[in-house]
Amino acid sequence: MVKFIAEVSSNHAQDLGRSLAFVDAAADAGFDAVKFQLFRVAQLFAPEILAKSPQHRKRIAWELPLEHLEPIARRCRERGVEFSCTPFYLEAVAELEPYVAFYKVASYELLWNDLLTACARTGKPVVISTGMAVMPEIKAAVATLENAGAKDVTVLHCVSAYPSPPEQSNLAAIDAIRRATGARVGWSDHSRSPAVIERAVHRWNAQTIELHLDLDGTGEEYHTGHCWLPQEIAPVIARIRTAFTADGQGFKEPVPAELPDREWRADPADGLRPFRHVRQSWQPAAL
Repeated sequence: MVKFIAEVSSNHAQDLGRSLAFVDAAADAGFDAVKFQLFRVAQLFAPEILAKSPQHRKRIAWELPLEHLEPIARRCRERGVEFSCTPFYLEAVAELEPYVAFYKVASYELLWNDLLTACARTGKPVVISTGMAVMPEIKAAVATLENAGAKDVTVLHCVSAYPSPPEQSNLAAIDAIRRATGARVGWSDHSRSPAVIERAVHRWNAQTIELHLDLDGTGEEYHTGHCWLPQEIAPVIARIRTAFTADGQGFKEPVPAELPDREWRADPADGLRPFRHVRQSWQPAAL
C-alpha cells in the first residue's frame, strides 16, 4: 500500500490554529502523514544573499515557531497521522527528535552530509528528496545515511520545479533509483497531475507519495501552482487506494458478486441457460 505525505511547506502563516487545521484536513483527505518545515532564514541562506535580497529576508515570516511542534504532534496523534518535519539547520534535528515519526531531507540539502548524518544517528526513519540530483549524488546520500546507522531510508524521485511540467516527470527514474540504491522509492509531486501520480504508483510502484497541500488557496506557496486543496486531492487518494483493492488474491475463482449467476451459465448438454437442474425448480420472482 502507498504512504501519502501532506507537505504543508510555508502555508501555515505561523498560525497554530491554521497548522492544526492542516493536520485535520490531511487526515480527512486520506493522508498517512503531515509534514512541516523547520528553518531559520539566517541559517538557510548565505549572508551575501540576505544582504542583497529583501525577498529572501522577508521569509522570516514563514518560519515555524518551535512552540508549535508539541501541539502539532499531539493533534497528529489524535488524528492517527504521523508528524514529520524537514530540518534545515543542524540544531533542528535535535529540536524535532522528541516529536517527529520520521525526518525528511529536502532536495536542496541532499549534499549536506552533516545533516544526513545527524538525522540518521537519531535512529528514526529518514526520507530524502532528489530533485536536481544525479545518480552518484543519490547513491552517496543513501550511503551516508546507512553508514551513520540509518535502518529505514526512503528515496523520493522529484522534479524541483514549482510547478513541474508533467511531461518532464521522468517517472522511470523511480525504478532506476530503486535498482541503484536498494532503498524504498517514491515520488514527491510538484505537477498537480492526477495522471502523473497514478502512473507513479501503478506503473512504477512508488511506495510513498508526497504532495504539497494548502487549505484554502491563501497559503504563501499556493500561488506558484504546485499545491493541492484538500477537496481536490482527496478523490485522487481514494481512487488510488480503491485500485489496490481490485488486485485480489492472484488466483482465478468466482468472487462473491458472481456466485448468484454461476448456476445460470449455459448447460453443456444443450447450450441453453441455466443448468438443467436449475430449470426444474426455478420460479420467477414475485413482482
